[in-house]
Formats: sequence, C-alpha cells, structure tokens
Amino acid sequence: MKQPVNITVHTLVHAPLQMVWQYWTDPQHVKNWNSASPDWETTQASSELKIGGRFSYTMQAKDGSSGFAFSGTYVEVALQRSLAFQLDDGRQVRITFAAQGTATALTETFDAEQYHTQEQQQSGWQAILDHFKAYTEAALK
Repeated sequence: MKQPVNITVHTLVHAPLQMVWQYWTDPQHVKNWNSASPDWETTQASSELKIGGRFSYTMQAKDGSSGFAFSGTYVEVALQRSLAFQLDDGRQVRITFAAQGTATALTETFDAEQYHTQEQQQSGWQAILDHFKAYTEAALK
C-alpha cells in the first residue's frame, strides 16, 4: 500500500501558548477563524477534546453554493503541546504547539488527499493557519 504524502504548514503566533491552545481548541473560537478565505465560514463547530473524542466543523461558502463537514477522532491530546487526530476519511493530522518567548510556534502536518494538488492543499491549510494567527493576535490589541 502506498504511503500518504505528508504536507506541513506552520506559523508563529505572537500570543502566549495558553491562549493559542484555547483559541485553537474551543469551538466558539474555531467558528471565528476556521476558513481559508473571506467567502467561506464555519457555521458549526463541536469538539470533545480527549483521546477517542470527536470533533466536527461544518464549513461552507457564504453564498451557500457548497459546503462540507471536516470531522474526525482525537488520537492524542497533550495539553498545550500537541494534538493528533484521524479524519473520517482515514487521513492523519498532527499539530504541535511550542512556546517561543512570548510567542507560540504552531506546526500542522497532514496526509494529503487525492482530489486537489499538494500545492492547493498546502495553500488552503496555510491560509486557515494564517487566519487563525490574525484572529488570535487581534484579540490582544
């Protein structure tokens, strides 16, 4: 069986680790940052943050033309250090959080899917990460 291709995106959020973790894992915050572009939104978010717990985010175009569920099961939860989960399609995702002074490095590695190019996937996931960074840093102003 062919090994999946891993794609990694990362950012440095100028916010304390505890805040970055909270904003990443709290469904009320997820609904505010989880989109790759201004014409998309997350209309529903739920998360049971524990090993074996489920999460589900409903993402859709603001004009209602398309949407999808992004959901899976947590396989690792290390408070303020890392998260890993298996998406419902079987792909694996791992996120690490690391304090760097007063900032937090966030790295996300995921198995590529087969419907979009690796470049499209990297660009889309990076855009979501960039939106998270902007949302979190704006809360400190």
